[in-house]
Amino acid sequence: MNLRTTQRPLKKITKVRLKNIALYYLKRFESSEQNLKDVLKRRVDRYAFQNKDFDPNEALLWIDEIIEEFKQKNYVSDKRFAEIKIEHYLNAGKPKRYISNKLKAKGIDEQTISDLFECKEIDEKTNALNFAKKKKIGPFRTDPQTRKENRQKDMGTLLRAGFDYEIVCDIIGSNFD
Repeated sequence: MNLRTTQRPLKKITKVRLKNIALYYLKRFESSEQNLKDVLKRRVDRYAFQNKDFDPNEALLWIDEIIEEFKQKNYVSDKRFAEIKIEHYLNAGKPKRYISNKLKAKGIDEQTISDLFECKEIDEKTNALNFAKKKKIGPFRTDPQTRKENRQKDMGTLLRAGFDYEIVCDIIGSNFD
């Protein structure tokens, strides 16, 4: 068995290559501007690490130009990305706080997030119920004895997921059949 011990040299980074990398990434994933920028920066950094005489500063300028061009052509849009992610997370039963933190991590500004949340009617209790139902915790446990034994554990699960304490107490204290 022959294992490769040396890394294959990376292809040279050019503006055209970075643009192609970005297009291929956007073909597969919806992305925010900051996320796409981070993806391209990682490629540049990896190439610069392998080739010491490469100047990454020029490539960082190319990345900014590519992002601007893609924004103008509407290939990348923070608002569209945030709308899709909010819908996805709401369907998964995630709380507003969790969704907000995930979007901030992807580079979406707070104003855009709050504007999109205002447009949607979000019922945290319904989200918490959906979450508990998916995880089969709290009132959705089949055996009443295990429901009592795991009460604290179930509360912790819901609280760590990002739901408010009052909502968690409401869910855990209720009896849905």
